[in-house]
Amino acid sequence: MRTYEFTVILRAEEDAAAKGKELVKKELANANAAILKEEDLGIRVLAYPIKKEEKGRYLYMELQADPAVISVIEKNCLLMNPVLKFLFVKKES
Repeated sequence: MRTYEFTVILRAEEDAAAKGKELVKKELANANAAILKEEDLGIRVLAYPIKKEEKGRYLYMELQADPAVISVIEKNCLLMNPVLKFLFVKKES
């Protein structure tokens, strides 16, 4: 198990952001990833439009997961409509 930083940008609308957060957490649970820390960074103006959206809700998580499941999580996040962008970064120990 490795520790990762996971940042995701969700659509800014309240219902879409809640649905996106629920979908991401469900996907992480299906991959047996343990969420160590979760922080909602709020709504921010994006530097450039993503999927025709000018604003996005930023969500930051630290999690422990098997390196093999990260690519599966990434593929599934690409299919989620409320998710605009996401990034996994391996955290140095």
